Amino acid sequence: MHINLSQEMEKYLQSKVGTGLYRNASEVVCDAIRRMWEEDETLNTLRAAVQVGDDQLNRGEGLAYTAERLEAITEKAFANSRNGKKVNPDVAP
Repeated sequence: MHINLSQEMEKYLQSKVGTGLYRNASEVVCDAIRRMWEEDETLNTLRAAVQVGDDQLNRGEGLAYTAERLEAITEKAFANSRNGKKVNPDVAP
């Protein structure tokens, strides 16, 4: 496979090799592709989650977002935390 790079990109590749984290330009390219691949998988997961929410809203399953609702959600989260309840991974950072 042959890839054409601009001088700017080639200099950037060589600077990455120069850091000592990579042995050669191929390793830099492979790492970049792996990261893009992981990013694509993450984006696909997020898109699927958004689609689930959209589908729920389309079925009328949504609740109006109000300051009171946010306060109730926050209070419940704090209460669960105080009681040692495990945090739902859908809402954990």
